[in-house]
Amino acid sequence: MTTAKPVTEVCTEHGEGPFWDTARDRLLVVDMLNGAVVAVAATGETHRYEVGGVAAAVRARQTGGYVVATERGFQRYDADFVPDGAGIAAFTDPAIRMNDGGCDPQGRFYCGTMAYAQTPGAGTLYRLDTDLSVHPVLTGVTISNGLQWAADGRHAYYNDTPTGRVSRYDFDPETGTLTGRRTLATIAADQGAPDGMALDAEGGIWVALWGGGAVHRYDPDGTLTERIDLPVRQVTACTFGGRRLFITTSRDGLGDDAEPLAGAVFAADTGVGGAVQHAFAA
Repeated sequence: MTTAKPVTEVCTEHGEGPFWDTARDRLLVVDMLNGAVVAVAATGETHRYEVGGVAAAVRARQTGGYVVATERGFQRYDADFVPDGAGIAAFTDPAIRMNDGGCDPQGRFYCGTMAYAQTPGAGTLYRLDTDLSVHPVLTGVTISNGLQWAADGRHAYYNDTPTGRVSRYDFDPETGTLTGRRTLATIAADQGAPDGMALDAEGGIWVALWGGGAVHRYDPDGTLTERIDLPVRQVTACTFGGRRLFITTSRDGLGDDAEPLAGAVFAADTGVGGAVQHAFAA
């Protein structure tokens, strides 16, 4: 069992979507509901880019700069988070917001949604293609989370948080579609609920446990092989930077019951590097 240690002060209200920014050798996280991207330097110092609204997920662009999933769509940015072109709408329902996402090996950007009221089945996983068109990929989800692609490029892992399951899908690289859902692992309710995830270079699947104060690692066959403990309950997501696993946390909704370090970024040395993280190709 490993214990993660804080690498920042409290820097988010609802930290999510960590992404290692290779070009600048830094970690990016979103303070989702406050509409900010937070850059974390190797020293632990942070810098906030206020983008407004909701900042659900951030990824690099192959041409430079970044793409952010916003409350109801997508926005491209330059290297300093100045908007690059108009926003791209995915849907219009004000009761729904984007929640978590990532890029496939072909450079398409996906982000899934949830209802503010967490209405069962109200969410959709959307795909932003490189021609900037938007397409639904999965429907009927509740809290879309944790999308990552296996090294073979033919499978993807996905969490619909309230199901308590880590799912494995067949992935068609030509069409960008997910089919053949099956359960990789089931997480007992008293262990937390599956939130964001990361993959390591050996194919391991690292899953943040919302309400569980931990991250689990599973082998590709679903065997639980490792647990990382944190001193906060609301663990949201994780990503690799080198051989360190960076972990985001949240203090949203805790009120006076908030742990002192909720909202900080944590890290643990794992002894293994991360899988390749893909950039948006537009």
